[in-house]
Formats: sequence, C-alpha cells, structure tokens
Amino acid sequence: MKQNPAILVLNPGNTSTKVGVFQGETPRFVDTIRHPDEELHRFHGINEQRDFRTSVVRDYLAAKGVALESMDAIAARGGLLKPLASGTYRVDPHLVDDLVASRNGAHASNLAAQIGFSLGESLGIPCFIVDPVSVDEYDPIARYSGHKLFSRVMLTHALNMKAVAKRYARERAVPYPSLNLLLVHLGTGVSLSIHSGGRMIDASNGSDEGAFSLDRAGSLSTLTIARYIVENKLDYKAFEKLVFGNGGLYSYLGTKDFREASDRYRAGDAETIRVVQAMAYQIAKEVGALSTVTKGRLDAILITGGMAYADYFVELIRERIAHLAPVYVYPGEDEMQALAEGVCRVFSGQEPALVYPAG
Repeated sequence: MKQNPAILVLNPGNTSTKVGVFQGETPRFVDTIRHPDEELHRFHGINEQRDFRTSVVRDYLAAKGVALESMDAIAARGGLLKPLASGTYRVDPHLVDDLVASRNGAHASNLAAQIGFSLGESLGIPCFIVDPVSVDEYDPIARYSGHKLFSRVMLTHALNMKAVAKRYARERAVPYPSLNLLLVHLGTGVSLSIHSGGRMIDASNGSDEGAFSLDRAGSLSTLTIARYIVENKLDYKAFEKLVFGNGGLYSYLGTKDFREASDRYRAGDAETIRVVQAMAYQIAKEVGALSTVTKGRLDAILITGGMAYADYFVELIRERIAHLAPVYVYPGEDEMQALAEGVCRVFSGQEPALVYPAG
C-alpha cells in the first residue's frame, strides 16, 4: 500500500462532528463542527442524521479546498459493534449493517463507518475503524456478573485509552506489553481500564456501570431501579434515556457542560460542589477496585479525556489514588490522531487489516 497516505478522519459525537485530513500521521486540518440542539432535534434517530452529517463533511472539505478524490483512505471512529479484538478493521457491508441496525446500541459514533464506507465506495478507497468502543480483551474471570443469566460487557473509550497507554510506553522507551497501566477516561462518559500484557484485561463500562459521569448514571441499585421501572411502567427505551443521556451530573445540576459546572463550583455553589466531589469520589473508588486486578502492581495511572483539563477535578481524584501508583495526566483525547495512526500501521505493513466477523 501507499506510504504516507492522505487520510480523511471522521469522528461524530452526540453534539459535534470532528473531521480531519492527515498526511500519514501528520495532521493537515482537524476541526470540530458543533451542532446546536435545534439542529439535531429535527431528526428522530441517529441513522436519520447520516445524510446531514455527510453534507457537513463534504462542506468542510470544500471550505478547506481539499478534494475528496485526493484521499487514499478513510478512518472512521468505531461505533457500538459486537465484541472485537483490538486492532484496525476494514469496513465492509456486514459491519455497516450492524451499525445501521444498532444491534449493540445507538450512538452518534455509529454514523462514522456508515458515512466513511459510503464515501469510500464512491471513491474506490478503503475505509477503516480502529479500536472501537466494543474492543473486548476481558480475562475470563472478569466476565462474571453475579448472575448466570448475565455477562459483563466491555464497552470503553478504547481508542483513546489504547493510544494514551502506548504513548506513555513510547515516552519511557519501554514495550507497552511490559507495563501494568490503569487508564481513566474522563469524557461525557467515564470509563476505566486496566492494561497488562498489552491487553485491557478488565474495565469499568462507562455505559452502565461504575462512576456516574456528565450524563450517565453509572452503577445503580438493581432492586431499586427494578421497582422504579415497574411502578412507573417504563419501556426499555424510556429507562435507557433516563440513565444514559439524562443521568449523572445532568440529573443533579441540569447541565451536561462540565465547564458550566466548574464555573458554578468555583463560584461556591453548594450543590454543585457536593455533586462534583461525589463524581470524583466515585471515580477514585473505581480506580481502587481495578487496582486489585493486578494485585496492586501498577506502573502508572493515566488520566485522560476532556474533564482532565480541569486541574481542580483531577486533584480531587488524585488525592484519593496517588498512594496506588504515580499519576500522569494526558488532557483531551487523541482519537483523531489514533485513527490516522491505525490506518498508517496497515498501509506500512506493521499490522494487518482485520476482517469484521460476519453473523
């Protein structure tokens, strides 16, 4: 394959579409196009946004003077797919069908490969996903949930956490598989993972367990929520929205914007202080729980994601976990860069393009 390929990178989120153009691993343009609520409320589901988001990508490239025909490949954020091994996958119709059907859940990230595959087909170039949220490297013992009917599911910010873990290893000139690392991703959702032997062997699924986050409730009392569903006659979709989208910090403070919450915190608003400190407290508890997976043997704890820009919030967590291992902070997320790097590894022959399992 061509060395130093021109790569279009797509990463749609709930309220934004990130678009970038890379020459190999070097970014030429990377931007975030924000979508106001009124712009997206006219769509009844994620899939209905596909044409709109595609036009956003086309308009962005036109404004930058970049011809789609000049691209060699497309890198798309992986959506909610079936459990997969870590790696770079070539997008095919089976993968797209699973995203369209939302068989493993609906999220804006499901649009990335749909858009990328359609554009790639029209251009005759490949589209890839890299380390989707459904990367599953659980040790068998970690799959036990507490009831035979249910099994724990690994859904994490795998793309960013894998990229940050490998970045830490490169900075110290040691092999990633030789390290025991605990990753904390502080985004709209909070997920944690512990890496050993080059694998994420356990994690806290930010979708339905662990600490509460900006709009997700995290772990809740099973019997309490069962009673609430029955008494209020909620169907699945209504309850899902209650705890995933309308849960977490939003349910307490009425905002999903951590910058706004931080302004209230610094202004001394008592309720905001209690809620933000409770969120940090729960995150620290999850760190402590995951540290037991490697029997306390940790080389480092790495904190990343958008909320990691808030020094005061990181410190609220750090003061509870610093005794476990050295804590390093990587604010923001490296997802766009990580997507381009995954495609470059395939083009350079460092790793093969994996095939999405059909059926």
